[in-house]
Amino acid sequence: MKIWFNQWFTTVLHYIEMIRNNEDQRKFRIYGSHPNQNALYLQYCDVAFVEPELSGEAYVDFCLEVCKTHGIEIMIPRKENVLISKRLADFAAIGVKVLVCPDAELMQMMDNKALTYQELLQNEQGPVFSIPDFEVVNNVADFQKAYQMLSERGHKVCFKPVIGEGANGFRVIQDDVDSIEQLFRHGTSFRIPFKYACEILGQQESFPDLMVLEYLDGREYSIDCVASRNNLIAAIPRMKGEGRVRELVDHRELIQLAYDFHRIYRIPYVFNIQVKYSNGVPKLLEINPRMSGGMHISCLSGINLPYLAIKILLGEPIDTAQLKPKFGIRASHIEKEIILESGTTKHG
Repeated sequence: MKIWFNQWFTTVLHYIEMIRNNEDQRKFRIYGSHPNQNALYLQYCDVAFVEPELSGEAYVDFCLEVCKTHGIEIMIPRKENVLISKRLADFAAIGVKVLVCPDAELMQMMDNKALTYQELLQNEQGPVFSIPDFEVVNNVADFQKAYQMLSERGHKVCFKPVIGEGANGFRVIQDDVDSIEQLFRHGTSFRIPFKYACEILGQQESFPDLMVLEYLDGREYSIDCVASRNNLIAAIPRMKGEGRVRELVDHRELIQLAYDFHRIYRIPYVFNIQVKYSNGVPKLLEINPRMSGGMHISCLSGINLPYLAIKILLGEPIDTAQLKPKFGIRASHIEKEIILESGTTKHG
């Protein structure tokens, strides 16, 4: 069975290995592509190739052509996954199953953090998650007003783009001058003085939507989930510790939040929920309707999340009685050297 991963982050190489080492001993042929010929996960694929620099509908058309040319049976998209979810019928027409939420409107909503917050707050059944105080701005005057308003409510303030992955564009407003200790021993790149932020944002009359919100200073958790449309099959909370340390925790409150969310929104296959605590309350950071970058840590629980997602996509039964995740596992990681194959195309 041929599976294609397009433009993923490096840790997808762990998911590729988990899919290969599945408990059913099913054989897969893994295809991978990326505009950067040195993307490390390409080294773990049976067939790898460099993508052209495309986006939007042209990129989706490219994906369809790749699937037809190579006889791809399963596509696991990252780039343009929202647009791909809108065109699932085109993929189905050529016999391709796509591991992406088929609700295109829901995908588009979750791609925008502000829309996600607004939707959750307006849900008729009441919000599943507590939501941080926030404002959405696109000019420096409104940014200043939002900062003032949140500061008057007693919040430390941060901001980030409404559309983006990971910590890209995330900054905490901190006007205190760093001490020599902080300068020499701690990363400070995510901190920015209010005046400096205003100078940068004021360079243009308007800028892409930015969320200005309360900074949450408690413990952060990431919940990796695998599900069908009707049932949440597993939810693994992963606590972020100091540095690179992560711990799998049997956190009943967070597991129940995942079940409550899925009961309303019914995202299938895999998704990830990120929350951070503030004064004992877990508040939502974001929801990712795809495999998360750290999901391989959650798989240390003994649950092969990426392979389970594929089985659900194929309509195969899951023996939930056998799924007994192990918690209390603490893990970290070290760097590893990889010798790159020469050339831009790898053929299996």
